[in-house]
Amino acid sequence: MNNALPKLDKKAYEKELKRLQAELVEMQQWVVETGARIVIVMEGRDAAGKGSAIKRITQYLSPRVCRIEALPAPSSREQGQWYFQRYIEKLPTAGEIVIFDRSWYNRAGVERVMGFCTTQEYRRFLHQAPIFERLLVEDGIILRKYWFSVSDEEQIRRFQSRQSDPLRQWKLSPMDLQSITRWEDYSRAKDEMFVHTDIPSAPWYTVESEDKKRSRINVINHLLNTIPWEYVEKSVPKIPERPESESTYERPPRTQFRYVPDVAKALEKAAVKQAEDSGSQKAEKAEKSDKADKAEKSEKDKKSGNKKAGDKKAGDKKSAKDKSKKKKDKKAKKSSKKSK
Repeated sequence: MNNALPKLDKKAYEKELKRLQAELVEMQQWVVETGARIVIVMEGRDAAGKGSAIKRITQYLSPRVCRIEALPAPSSREQGQWYFQRYIEKLPTAGEIVIFDRSWYNRAGVERVMGFCTTQEYRRFLHQAPIFERLLVEDGIILRKYWFSVSDEEQIRRFQSRQSDPLRQWKLSPMDLQSITRWEDYSRAKDEMFVHTDIPSAPWYTVESEDKKRSRINVINHLLNTIPWEYVEKSVPKIPERPESESTYERPPRTQFRYVPDVAKALEKAAVKQAEDSGSQKAEKAEKSDKADKAEKSEKDKKSGNKKAGDKKAGDKKSAKDKSKKKKDKKAKKSSKKSK
C-alpha cells in the first residue's frame, strides 16, 4: 500500500467530480438509447470506501436506469439454490446499469474466512465464477470488477470514526470488527480469489482507497474510459405555456385538507432571533470597542498634555536660568571695566 500519496485537494476534487458526474449522465443516455447492459461489481474490505464511491456514481443518475443491489445473507430457500441463482435475478435488462455493493464474491471472501461455506462449495465457486462471468460477457453484458484496497491502519481509523458518529454507527457490525482480527485470513482469501477469477474477459481492477476522494475520482474515470459509450444527441423538452382556464374550477377550502405541521416556521423564527441577537451583540461589541478607543485616545491626550506641560516648565526654568546667567555675566563685565 502506498501511503505516501497526498490527500486530494478539496476544491480540485469537487470540480473534477462534477465533471465526471456530468459524463456519467451522458453515458446513462447512451445506455438507454442503445439498450446496453452494464454490471459493476464493487468489492473490498470493510470500510474500504465502496459505499461512498457508489453514492457518487449514482448521485445524478436515474434510479430507473441505474440501481444498486446489496443482497442480504441468503434465506433458507436461497441456500438450497444454485449459488449464482439469486444474483442472476438481479442482472440488468436492456438499458440498465446494475451496481453490486458486494456480489457473488462473498463466497470467496467472508464465507470462506468465517466458515459459512464448505471447502467443496468454495472450490466449486472458484471453478464456476470465471465460467459464469464469461457467459455474461459473451451475451453482451459489460462487466467491470473493482477491488477497493485499504491499509489496516486506515481501516481502524475509519471504524473509530464510525463508532463516534451517531449517523454512521449502523455501518459498524460485529462481523466488520472480526475483519480486524482476521486481517491476514482475508488477505490470503483475496489473493487466491484473484488467482482464479482475474480472467482476460473479466479482469479485476484494484482501486487504491487510502484517500477516499482520490479513489472516487479514479474509479469513475476508469469506468468512463473503459466502457465504449458515445455522446448521444438529445433534445431538451420545452416547457409549454399554461393555458388559461376555461372552466369554473374552484379549489376547495384549505380547511378540508390535512397539512403537516410547519416546523420550518419555528426554525425560521429561531434564525431571525439568532440574527437579531448576533446583530445586537455586534453593536454592543462595537460600542465597547468605541468606548475603549475613546478612553485610550483620552489617556494618550492626557499623557501628551502632561508631557507638553513638563516640557514647557523645563523650558521656562532653562530660560530663567539663561537670563540669570546673562545678567551675572553683564554685571561682571561692568565691574571689570571699573577696576581698569
